[in-house]
Amino acid sequence: MTQPPFEILFLCSANSARSIMAEAILNQAGRSRFHAHSAGSHPVGAINPHTAALLRNVGVAVESLRSKSWHEFTGPDAPEFDFIITVCDKAKETCPVWPGHPVLAHWGSPDPAEFQGTEAERKRLFVQVASQLARRVDLLSALPDSQLDERRIGRIGKAAPLGGGTGLVR
Repeated sequence: MTQPPFEILFLCSANSARSIMAEAILNQAGRSRFHAHSAGSHPVGAINPHTAALLRNVGVAVESLRSKSWHEFTGPDAPEFDFIITVCDKAKETCPVWPGHPVLAHWGSPDPAEFQGTEAERKRLFVQVASQLARRVDLLSALPDSQLDERRIGRIGKAAPLGGGTGLVR
């Protein structure tokens, strides 16, 4: 008998870039082992166009992705999460209390949707953040089930600093 996939929720404020990227990348990379979701404390209601374009360019499906509130995951029909990972670099909100005692971790990344710069600089930051999240997802996916604990998953947030990102997410 196979174990059901681990349920993961990636959280950030707007749920338009970082958390959406993490959800999409993990759902592609983690396939049957992980099932990722994303949400925001103050969702903007749409995926950032740079996020969607970047994911499409690297072969990640975006059709089922949408910006949504974390309140969707607090009701009785919501999945019980094994892991909650925040991806904001300047988290200011207090997260809800999640049932089931999920492992909590923080993988902070700058918000490319808020970056003010040239179009080329913005695109470069989107690629850098996506590359950073892809590296973190790779590290998470490499952990055996027995090592999926708060200390190790939290360490992943420090193990993949923002880098150069040359155009490929992975």
